[in-house]
Amino acid sequence: MPLRVVDLPTPDGRTLRVHDDGEAGDGRAPVLVHHGTPGSGAPDPLALTDARERGLRLIGYDRPGYGGSTRSPERVVADVAQDVEAVANGLGLDRLLTWGASGGGPHALATAVLLPDRIAAAALLAGVAPYGIDGLDWMAGMGEDNVEEFGAALAGEQRLRTFLDKHRPEILAATPETLSDTMRTILPPVDVAALTGAYAEHVHQSMSEGLAAGHEGWLDDDLAFVTGWEIDLAALSVPVLVVAGGQDLMVPYAHGRWLAAHVPGAEAWLLDDEGHLSLQQGIGRVHQWLLERWAA
Repeated sequence: MPLRVVDLPTPDGRTLRVHDDGEAGDGRAPVLVHHGTPGSGAPDPLALTDARERGLRLIGYDRPGYGGSTRSPERVVADVAQDVEAVANGLGLDRLLTWGASGGGPHALATAVLLPDRIAAAALLAGVAPYGIDGLDWMAGMGEDNVEEFGAALAGEQRLRTFLDKHRPEILAATPETLSDTMRTILPPVDVAALTGAYAEHVHQSMSEGLAAGHEGWLDDDLAFVTGWEIDLAALSVPVLVVAGGQDLMVPYAHGRWLAAHVPGAEAWLLDDEGHLSLQQGIGRVHQWLLERWAA
C-alpha cells in the first residue's frame, strides 16, 4: 500500500483524495497516475513495487466523483489540469511525470498539453482517443458492454444513468474470482488470462472503492469522453508515449493508432498481441521510459 492517503482541497472548494507513496522532502521523481474508468486512485501493487525499485514516487488520486473525491458535475477532460495543479501544490511538487491507463489516458494527455511547465513527460496506456474526430470510427471493435455503455452516453445523461444503475451493482457484487465473468463481453482471451491472482484483486478493489459511494465519477467520465476535450493537441510540447494493444475490446487498437499518428512527436508502442489489461502489466517499461525523460 502507498505510504499515506491525504485529502487535498481544490480552489473551488472540492476535495481530492490522494494516494501518495512519498512524503515531504522525498527526493524521488514523482509520477502521478490517472486511473481507469471506473476505478480509484489506489495504485496497482505491481506498479507500486516497480516504481519503488526504480526510485520513483508513485502518486494516485481519485478523479472527481470517485472514491473520496468530491464530484465536479459536467467536467470536461481539460478540467483535470486544475486538479493536477491542486495535487502538485498540496504535495509541494514543482514538476511531475504522469501516466494514465484506459479512461485515465485522456487525462494524462490533457495535463501534458495544458501544464507544460509542470509535466516533464506523459504516457498513455490503452488510452481513449477523442470522439468525433476524422479518421476514427470510435466504437468500432469495442465489446458489447462498451458499445452499449457509450451508446447510452451519446443518448444523454438519463440513458447513461439507466445503464450504470444496472452495471454498478453487478461490479460491486463480483469477487476477484468472478470479475472476468462480469466483464466477459469486453475481455479477449489475453485479458482473461491477465485478470487473475493479485492483479484481479487490485482491479476489483479499485472498481469497488471508486464506485462505493455511487456512479457519478463513472457517469461524468463517460460524458466527458464523448464531448469535446477542450484541449489543442497542436500545443503539446512535452514527450508523450502511446501504448496500445491489438486485442483490446475496451479501447480498440484504432484509438492507439490514431493517437500515435496525431499526438505531435509521440513515441508509440503498438503491441499486436496485447489486450487492455495485459499491456498494463508491462508498466515497468513505461516507468523506465518516464524516468529517462526525467533525467534528460
